[in-house]
Amino acid sequence: MKAFPMFIRTTGRRVVIVGGGEQAAQKARLLLKTDAELVLVAGTLEDELSALVVEGRTTHQTALNAAVFDGAAMAFIGTGCPGLDAAAHALAKSARCPVNVVDQPALCDLTTPAIVDRDPIVVAIGSEGTAPVLSRDIKTRLEQMLPQNIGGLAALAGRLRPSVEARVSRAARRALWAWVFKGAPREAWVRGNEREAARAIKDAIADGKAPGGEAKGHIALVGAGPGARDLLTLRAVQRLQEADVIFYDRLVDDEVLELARRDAERVFVGKHVGANAWPQDRINGVLVAEALKGRRVVRLKSGDPGIFGRATEEADAARAAGVAVEIVPGVTAAAAAGAALGRSLTERGVANTLILATGTGCNEDPEPDCTRLPGPGTTTAFYMSVRQADRVSRALIGQGLPEDTLVDIAIEVEKPGQRFVKAKVSGLADAIEANAVSGCAILLVTWPKSSVAADVRPLSIRELDVAPAAPNAA
Repeated sequence: MKAFPMFIRTTGRRVVIVGGGEQAAQKARLLLKTDAELVLVAGTLEDELSALVVEGRTTHQTALNAAVFDGAAMAFIGTGCPGLDAAAHALAKSARCPVNVVDQPALCDLTTPAIVDRDPIVVAIGSEGTAPVLSRDIKTRLEQMLPQNIGGLAALAGRLRPSVEARVSRAARRALWAWVFKGAPREAWVRGNEREAARAIKDAIADGKAPGGEAKGHIALVGAGPGARDLLTLRAVQRLQEADVIFYDRLVDDEVLELARRDAERVFVGKHVGANAWPQDRINGVLVAEALKGRRVVRLKSGDPGIFGRATEEADAARAAGVAVEIVPGVTAAAAAGAALGRSLTERGVANTLILATGTGCNEDPEPDCTRLPGPGTTTAFYMSVRQADRVSRALIGQGLPEDTLVDIAIEVEKPGQRFVKAKVSGLADAIEANAVSGCAILLVTWPKSSVAADVRPLSIRELDVAPAAPNAA
C-alpha cells in the first residue's frame, strides 16, 4: 500500500475547505456527514455554500492565510485555479495541516474514498487514485449488499456495551456479540422488527449469556490451499475471521494469515525435516487445551487437511476430549499444480484414475510403497517425494512405465517462487538435483492406457528395495 487507510476523528475539530465554487461544494457535501466544524475560505461563495453559512452549518472567512489551517484536522483545497490551489497548499503545509487538493494527486496527503454510509458503520473504498470508476462500482455493489438499517443495530450495540461489560463475563462476550450480529437479532432488525431485536438482546444481557449457554470451544481444521490466498474457500476465510487462536504450519503463506481476525493469537507449529520442535502429540494437546478454555481454535494447514495432513489424529484428539471439531477442505497441491500447468489430471481415453500418494510416511513406515497402485490409465500425484525420486522412478520403470515418460515437477505451486520442470522418469532424480528442487514440490506422472509392455510384471517399490543384486557376469 502507498497509503494507509484509517478513520480520522472529527468531533470538536475544524476542517477547512478553500474555495467558493462547485469543487468546494462537493467537499462540503461529503464533510457535512461528519460532526466537524467546517470553515469555508473564499472571497465569494456560490449559492449552495452561502445557504450553508446562513443555516449555521459552516462559517465563512475571506482571508486566506496560514493561521486558518493552524490546528485543523485536515484541509480540502478546490478553488478551480491551479495557481491559487498551489498557494493554499503551501500555506496549509506551513501549518502542518494534512491536505487534499482537488485533481492534483501530487499535492495530496489525503485522498477521499468512495463511502458506503450506514452510520456508525462506514465502509471506505480507495484505489490510491488509480481507478476511481472501479472504486465507485465496488461502492455500488456494497450499497446493495448492506441493509439500509444495519447501522442502527451497531449503534444499539454501542449503547448497550457498558451493560454487557457489567453483566456478561469476558469469556461469554464474544459468543453474545456473534449471536447479536449473526443470529436472530440481526435477522429481526433487518426485516424491520427493531423492537423485537432490541428486547431479545437486552434479555440475553440480563441472563449474562447468549441463548444456548456459555461459549463452547471449537476446533476447525482448515485447508489453506496451495499458497495463493484467493484460493481459500469462503468458509475457510470465515473461520479465520472468527478464530481466537490460530495454529499454522511453515507452508502457510503470510498473505493467508492476513485474512485472519487481527487480534487472533497466532502460534507457529511448523515442522521441518530433521527438526521437529512440535511433535504431533504436542500439537494435539495444545489444540484441545485452547478449545477447552472456550476458545475458537483454527488449525491452519496448507493444501487440504484431509490429504496427508494428520487431520485424523487431531480430530480424534478433539473428539476424545469432547470438543466439537470440523474439517474445512482446501485446494490440494495436485489440483493446483494441474491447474497451473493448464492440464487435466484425468483425460478420457488416457487416464481415468487419479491416485494421490506420498513418498514419505510416518516413523513406523518412513518409506511407504507409494507405487503399488499406478498402472496404465492412471495419473499419480506424488506428495513429499522429492527425496524419494530415485526409488519412485525405478519402481515405476520396473512396473512397465516407459523410461521416456515425462514427469511434471511442480515447485512452490501458487507461491511467489512457482516454477515447473519436465523430466523423463528415467532421469527424474538427476533433474531434481540439477534444478535444485527441494521442499515443497509435487510430482505428476501420467501413465497412458496403451504404454506398457505386455511381458512386464508389475514390481512394487518394496520388492525393489529388498531384491538381491544380480550376480556379476563371468
